[in-house]
Amino acid sequence: MNFRFAKRDDCALILYFIKELASYEKMLDEVVADEKILEEWIFDKQKAEVVFVMENEKEVGFALFFHNFSTFLGRAGIYLEDLFVLPEFRGRGYGKALLKKLASIAVERGCGRLEWWCLDWNKPSIDFYLSLGAEPMSDWTTYRITGDTLKRMAEL
Repeated sequence: MNFRFAKRDDCALILYFIKELASYEKMLDEVVADEKILEEWIFDKQKAEVVFVMENEKEVGFALFFHNFSTFLGRAGIYLEDLFVLPEFRGRGYGKALLKKLASIAVERGCGRLEWWCLDWNKPSIDFYLSLGAEPMSDWTTYRITGDTLKRMAEL
């Protein structure tokens, strides 16, 4: 399988994959990103990276990721924000190939771990991740502050 990192002129394609994933997750109405925002944050500010998996020169899946940091490990890790394979290409090993690619990037960069979240209802993905040896982090709860709450917090 071939992979390629996204380039600046891929913002429309990145947004397409994000919207396809959001539709699958029944969260399409939550997508506010547009091509300009993606270009700014991925390419200008370099806050995330995207890798595509290819079939015959066509992008059939993507992974959007960024570095986080583990104080306990004293090194960076890779956080996988989005992984998505187009439905007609599922079952051919592209999802596993993307995760293996991210694992190799993590090892190559000296990272201590690769991690991600998965929606509780997404049993096919959970089963897939477990089959690869991923461990659920059941002792942790995710918290989030966004929107007006975030703005109010910043004013304190």
